[in-house]
Amino acid sequence: MPNKVKLIISYIVVSSLWLIATDNLVVYLNISEEVRLIFRNVKGFLFVLLTSFYIYYLILKKEAYENEKEETNKLNILINSMVDFVSFKDGEGRWTRANDFALKLFQLENIDYRGKKDSELAVYSEFYTDVMRYCEISDEEAWLNEKPSRCIEEIPKRDGSFKTFSTIKIPIFNKDGSRKELVVLGRDVSEKISAEKKLAESEQRYKSLFEFNPELVYMIDLEGRLTNANDHFYRITGYQIEDFLTKTIESLISEKNRFCAFKSFLELVRHNKTWVNKEIEIITKDKKQKLLRVTAVPMIIDDQIVGLIGYAYDMTKERETEQMLLKTEKLSVVGELAASVAHEIRNPLTSLKGFVQLLQSSNKENEHYHQIMLDELERINIIASELLVLAKPQQIQFQKRNINELLQSVKSLLQSEANLYNVELELVENNQIPLIDCEPNQLKQLFINIMKNSIEASSKKIQVKVEMVDQEKIRIQFKDDGCGMDEERVKHLGEPFYSVKEKGTGLGLTVSYRIVEFHKGEIRFTSKVDEGTTVELILPIQK
Repeated sequence: MPNKVKLIISYIVVSSLWLIATDNLVVYLNISEEVRLIFRNVKGFLFVLLTSFYIYYLILKKEAYENEKEETNKLNILINSMVDFVSFKDGEGRWTRANDFALKLFQLENIDYRGKKDSELAVYSEFYTDVMRYCEISDEEAWLNEKPSRCIEEIPKRDGSFKTFSTIKIPIFNKDGSRKELVVLGRDVSEKISAEKKLAESEQRYKSLFEFNPELVYMIDLEGRLTNANDHFYRITGYQIEDFLTKTIESLISEKNRFCAFKSFLELVRHNKTWVNKEIEIITKDKKQKLLRVTAVPMIIDDQIVGLIGYAYDMTKERETEQMLLKTEKLSVVGELAASVAHEIRNPLTSLKGFVQLLQSSNKENEHYHQIMLDELERINIIASELLVLAKPQQIQFQKRNINELLQSVKSLLQSEANLYNVELELVENNQIPLIDCEPNQLKQLFINIMKNSIEASSKKIQVKVEMVDQEKIRIQFKDDGCGMDEERVKHLGEPFYSVKEKGTGLGLTVSYRIVEFHKGEIRFTSKVDEGTTVELILPIQK
């Protein structure tokens, strides 16, 4: 029965009982007419007063009901306008209220869900049966936590994909600790999860491209400061990234390339011009020069150039290999020339030398000219011999020899020439050096070439020192205090026909390099103008 009808019937019954009871009371008391009149007036006043209170109560209740209804409507509007699913359950897990999103999500739009548990609602949605049943388990966990709890839940879709919800469950208890209500809020975070996954994949690709790139990858801001680089930066330059976070990389670039690099940097950040395979020479932390092939593009954020990003390839070894190949080609040409010419030169030289000696013995008058001719013929013979050494390698016989004895022999041979130029020869022997496999005559020629160059370089003292490198190699160091050479000359040492001497052919050091190559060794030159030159020979002990 509606509440309104109940209220009217109650009012009629109470009013009727009041009238009957008061009228009978007057008859029963048998009072005078005057008292009866007063009593009726008081009774009427009390009836009006009680009726007024009753009407006031009804008005208040109606206002409360309307206010509650208005708040309920506001709540319904609020929860139905939310993009989250919202449901309210009582202490026993029965649904009391849910927004349209939740009903649509679980396909309960046309179902009277109120007063039913998740397991009871599961029969109305066959596709979500397992999900609905799991909700009861999850709800129980929320009650046991006794505080708001969050969890990530995946709800399947009919196309095989999933919707991911970030769900918060808020348990509410009565004062006596009994369960009152459970509020469930769930937000669809599928797009967020997908975006985070794509971002993670993008970051992983970036990490793979940046950190695991086989070449140096770097970032530079508009001030020319290094903002990021992979580990190859340290491998190539010897510097840590932190060394250039607060200063420009200008000091890293060699002086001859700084202006070109600065100009290219301005063109890139101002006119969006890309660098492609620019060759830039840098100075490493240990003061070595390295050549990099650099490519860079503008780094643009919000349509603004904020710096540049690029990669650099260390082509130092590649360039050194090219130069070595060039030297090898030159040596090959010289070798072919030697093979075809040197032997042919010696035959007429022998005849010429014999006739000059005959003329010298029969005609003493022009002996001075004869001697000059003999000296020049001998010089041609020496050049032909050097050409023969540069020809294709021939089978040589290695022997076990004492390196100290070979050096002592060369010192004795050059002592007279050293005295002529007032040069002191100092040999620091090492008796711990074992016998080495070598071709002694070739090593003597090598030592003579090096020491003669030092004598002719205006040296005052030449020191030769022998020491062990490790168990397999020895080091022979030739150090003079002569005029020295600049860096450009050092680069060309060993090239055929490259010489700064007035009568030099440039073949002496070329022969020296070939001898070292025969012995599987290394030769290194270090020189400074007006300070002298140091030559290091690294030779294996065993063949």
